[in-house]
Amino acid sequence: MSSQQIIRQIGKSCVHASAVGLGTWAIGGWMWGGTDEQASIGAIEASVDAGISLIDTAPAYGLGRSEEIVGKAIKGKRDKVVIATKCGLNWHSGKGNHFFDQDGKPVHRYLGAEGIAHELEQSLRRLGTDHIDLYITHWQDPTTPIAETMAVLEKLKAAGKIRAIGASNVSTQDLQDYVAAGQIDAIQERYSMIDREIEGSLLPIARRNDIATLSYSSLALGLLSGAIDPAREFTGDDQRKDNPRFSTASRQKVARLKQAIAPIAAQHQASMAQIVIAWTLAQPGITFALCGARNAEQAIDNARAGEIALSASELAAIDAAIAAHLTALDA
Repeated sequence: MSSQQIIRQIGKSCVHASAVGLGTWAIGGWMWGGTDEQASIGAIEASVDAGISLIDTAPAYGLGRSEEIVGKAIKGKRDKVVIATKCGLNWHSGKGNHFFDQDGKPVHRYLGAEGIAHELEQSLRRLGTDHIDLYITHWQDPTTPIAETMAVLEKLKAAGKIRAIGASNVSTQDLQDYVAAGQIDAIQERYSMIDREIEGSLLPIARRNDIATLSYSSLALGLLSGAIDPAREFTGDDQRKDNPRFSTASRQKVARLKQAIAPIAAQHQASMAQIVIAWTLAQPGITFALCGARNAEQAIDNARAGEIALSASELAAIDAAIAAHLTALDA
């Protein structure tokens, strides 16, 4: 692993990982217009070679496709990676709370004991490993008390099947219930320059309880990468096609932000995406920033962000640029 990468602890667990993590939602193809397996494997391999150890995936990303691709890419490299995957969205049973349909299959939110046990074994098989480093409840199940879910997860941890416990897409009450039920090491939540709601809700609870926070959509589905031209069109099932944030006007605002922070990027010989990721990692309470990559070039670019240390004055200048340019992106 590159000695320059920032390494951080996942909560109170014994697991440490690179502050920049590879998010593999897009690699699963679902809601991203399909996937190129070889390019995806190349992205994962390039990430690991560049010092990224944290790889985040989930069964729901392509109904197992993302986990399968990750498993192929890390074969022979398991000791170099920290795998985070999830449970709680399943299509093998009708139990729990119906959430959505995917590829004609109903997907339910279910965090009961037998559901978690089944999902874990399937994930271990797809990933080609005997343990998960960070096991995260993907979406919360209103039909199963959190105390029951935590009891199951703690048994799996005691058995060596998982090393740390996390939760995603939680309310403040959910997080408080997890804290009361046992040792939760991480939360995974949407956070970026334009998604900062958790600063006043979840982050204070996480910081008080030594819970790591993994930000997902750190580049706002690629909007903040600086690489999406205002004229680009999205097609197929790409979720950005009808997203108002990707309107021409919104992309023009991002272009103005890019111009405003260009001197800082130049000072660090960095891309806009790298500066955005470095800014994210500098925010109080944000421990890890998950960033998607669909090819080796993007992966290497993201990894470089883990080596950038922004000064207080640079962070203040970026904050001023955000306030000036990233307003009403959803309008």
